[in-house]
Amino acid sequence: MVSSGQLSPATRSDLPEIDLLDLADLAPEPVWRRPILLDTDLLLLVTGGHGIAELDFRALPCRPGTLLRAEPGQVLRCASGLAATVVRWSDGALRGLDVDTTSVPAHHQLTGEDEDAVINEVSQLSVDVRRHRDDPVGQALLRHQLAVLLLRLSLLPVPTGVGNDAHRAEVATFHRLCREIERGYQHTRRVEDYAAQLGCSVRTLTRACLAVTGRSAKQVVDERVALQASRLLAATGEPVARIGRRLGFPEPTNFGRFFTREVGMSPGAFRAAHAQPPRADRAATVPGRADRAGMITS
Repeated sequence: MVSSGQLSPATRSDLPEIDLLDLADLAPEPVWRRPILLDTDLLLLVTGGHGIAELDFRALPCRPGTLLRAEPGQVLRCASGLAATVVRWSDGALRGLDVDTTSVPAHHQLTGEDEDAVINEVSQLSVDVRRHRDDPVGQALLRHQLAVLLLRLSLLPVPTGVGNDAHRAEVATFHRLCREIERGYQHTRRVEDYAAQLGCSVRTLTRACLAVTGRSAKQVVDERVALQASRLLAATGEPVARIGRRLGFPEPTNFGRFFTREVGMSPGAFRAAHAQPPRADRAATVPGRADRAGMITS
């Protein structure tokens, strides 16, 4: 079980720059009773079984050929019965290479030629990791192979959805806001503060958020805070009051009211609900809006 401040053993920063492992190696115990809090980038290619993977509390259906991309700071839990090859890489693995990992879909069902190509590249990467990981030239090869794999995945068709019709300027403003929120959500939830940092008006930020997500700027900020609270409650044993203080709530009662409003249940109830292993047919586990907050970090 992942306790306060503890991460999955398979995601420690002292592991190789690029590594491949089995999905079972990610879990701290045979049954994933809690999500794990990730500190590295992961790419999961499901190779067997049918079931649900919970990524930041979003229930994602999985079967052979399903692709999942997980980022540092997210929480992950998978139903028993799933098998997957996991590609793990550290921050420096793609340094100097023109790869935008945010263009890789968080969840995609591969088919046809795309599936064949990805399976071949992951298989070759697995072979070369075993053969060349300790050789300087081999390490360069692995970095370029990873870059090619991610570039290929970034070319996968994007499904239609909210925000596809947003104006390019509004999308750019939204992403600028998301970057500021990542830096400042533990200190302020005021949209006015983010507008001042970005040199624009609250109205501009709200218009951009509505165009991309259908939600106001204030909702986007609050959902990011609620998402982080959900991650820490589900994946760690850190006291509720301390989590609240970390997120800018000196008074536990204020944190409890905020979390209940955003998620639909109290922090204690949420923690208890995520202390049970997921079933293969389990539906989404987070009521309310917290499961949509991951949109701003992907």
